[in-house]
This record gives sequence, C-alpha cells and structure tokens, in this order.
Amino acid sequence: MNVNEYLSNWAACYKKDLIENILPFWLKNGLDRKHGGVYTCLDRDGSLMDTTKSVWFQGRFGFIAAYAYNNIEKNPEWLAASKSCIDFIEAHCFDADGRMYFEVMEDGTPLRKRRYVFSEGFAAIAMSEYAIASGDHTYAEKALELFKRIMHFLNTPGILEPKYLDTLKSQGHSITMILVNTASRIRAAINDPLLTEQIDRSIKALRTYFMHPEFKALLEMVGPDGEFIDSINGRTINPGHCIETAWFILEEAKYRNWDKELVDMALTILDWSWDWGWDKEYGGIINFRDCKNLPPQDYSQDMKFWWPQTEAIIATLYAYQATGNEKYLEMHKQISDWTYAHFPDKEYGEWYGYLHRDGTVAQPAKGNIFKGPFHIPRMMIRSYTLCEEIMKK
Repeated sequence: MNVNEYLSNWAACYKKDLIENILPFWLKNGLDRKHGGVYTCLDRDGSLMDTTKSVWFQGRFGFIAAYAYNNIEKNPEWLAASKSCIDFIEAHCFDADGRMYFEVMEDGTPLRKRRYVFSEGFAAIAMSEYAIASGDHTYAEKALELFKRIMHFLNTPGILEPKYLDTLKSQGHSITMILVNTASRIRAAINDPLLTEQIDRSIKALRTYFMHPEFKALLEMVGPDGEFIDSINGRTINPGHCIETAWFILEEAKYRNWDKELVDMALTILDWSWDWGWDKEYGGIINFRDCKNLPPQDYSQDMKFWWPQTEAIIATLYAYQATGNEKYLEMHKQISDWTYAHFPDKEYGEWYGYLHRDGTVAQPAKGNIFKGPFHIPRMMIRSYTLCEEIMKK
C-alpha cells in the first residue's frame, strides 16, 4: 500500500463529502430559519417528518458547524448556523433549575426532560468551538461555567435520578467517557485545571472499573468499584461506544505528547472492541454483544448503525498515527470500504442511519431525535485533519 496516496485519496473524499453533501443537506433541509436552531427528523429526501427538536442536536450541530469552520474553511454560513443553534439553546433549552431539556417544540416550548446531562455537554462543546471560531471569548467562559454546572449535577446526590434503585448500585460507561471529550473540547477554548482533572478521573475510572481483561472487553455498566454485574445489562458490550472511547483517549495521549500509558490503554480497548464488534460474516461494526456470548437483549443487537462505523474510521486513523503500525491502516481500509459501500444515499444525498446486519437498508430516514448532523460530519472533519497530519510527518 502506498500510504501517502491512500491517505490523500481518503482526505479528499472526506472533505468533498462534507462540503458538497453532508453540510449542504442539513443547511438546506434542517436549519430552521424562522425559530433558529436545527430540525433533525428528516425523511430520505430531506423533507420534514416531525418538527420536534432534539436539544442534543442544537448543541451537536452548533459544535459541528463551528468545528468545520475552524478546521476545513472559514465559511460564514457555517459560523452563522453554529450561532443560530447556540442562540436557540440559550433562549429555549434551559429549565429554571439550570438543567436542560431533551426535546422541545420548534418554537422552543419544552416537551421532555431526562435524568442525563448530555444536553448540557453538547451545548458546552458548541459554545467552546464557537468561541474559537468567532473569537468571542465570552462563549468559552459560558462553556466552562456549564461544565462546572454539569459536575455539580453529577456530584450532588438527589439532583439526577439514579437509573436503578439502591438495590443495584452501578455506574455507566457513557457519562464517564463523554466527559473526556467534553472537557478536552472546552479546554481547546479555555484552559482550567478542572478540565484536565476530570479527564484524569474519567480515564482512571475507565481503566480501573470498566476494562475487564477476563472478557477482553470494556463493559457498559459495572458496580461502584468495577464489580462485574452478571446480568444482561451488566454483560453488555457496545463495540462502537468502546471504539469511540479509544479515540478520545488517543486524542488525549496526543495532547500529552503521545503519553505511552494512554496510547497502550487506548489500543487495548480498540483491539478488544474491534474483535467483539467486527462482523466477520457481513462486515461492519455490530451494535451489541454479550461478554459471555449469551444472546443480547436489545432488539437492534445485530444491526449496523451509522455512528459505530464513523467512530471506527476515526479510531483506526488515530491508532495508525500513534503507532505507524499498518495493521491499523488495514482496519481503516476495512471499515471505510464497508461504510462507504453501504451508508451513503447516492440518490438523495447524506447517509442512511439504520442497516440490517447484511448491510441492506432497514429504514431510509436521514434523521430523527438521535441521528442528525454530528457523527458523520465529525468523522469527516477529524479524519481529514488526521490524514493531512500523517502525510506531513
């Protein structure tokens, strides 16, 4: 394999797909030019199916539009889209208690609130990325304050309703890993010791509690001290989620001049998760596995969703950048070839989100409350920059 030629081709593909397909699709069909913010419940052709707005995606697209502005080109339309999402968040998405909603109507009327702090995390990274793009440091300060509020909510008993009653004490992978990325994105705009301290805590928890060498797996739910919970939920492996965690850690390792301990940890998680996730029969990353190889409970267990594939594309590039080991470039080729053969909609643009195990389309909508302009454009932006960096070595 001619590595530079390979990376150059993929870099060009990612950039072209982002600026000619993905972002134009969402700016045309998703951006709400009346109320502000973004709609995500779009049918295959981009037509609006539901005006309900995902609060997650106000932050997610606010981040993506600014992230593209900062890393691809200084497109004023992208910067304006980011600001529209952030303005909508500030005007409509906070409850009186300082927590954020999960779903709102198109005009911002509240619909639903959940016991998580992911809405707050996505809003914070939107504000920090917009601060870098616009040069307005007040948004970096807002992002940091919101992060401090997130930590207050998480660390103060009684604010967030626990997932289980006291009969089952547990902790989850999701919030542990997302705080690594949230803190690192904010740190790019405003440095505060609190951010790196939280990254350290999360990484320690991932290593100490969630990594289980006896299964060669990073588990989604464990006991307070990492105890294995021998239940369907306790045995769950989410390979895409774990692969995403691996590249978050590799990104932090890179920030720390390729800290060897972090690189080794991330590669272990990536290798384990690839072994669990890669579908040897049909290709692609599968949704859920059971660490004892028992039947998973989730009805989508053998489907291929869009986002695990995008996380694997990023993670394998990071792993190659960290090691120079062509094994990871081969893995990148496997996942990239499979993803680009199955997910892009060649007729209407954008990507399908939900495929059957064999790669056929399960349903053709381009978005809903959970799928929208985040994982796919983030992959394209991050992977383009990684390819460029590796070629410059």
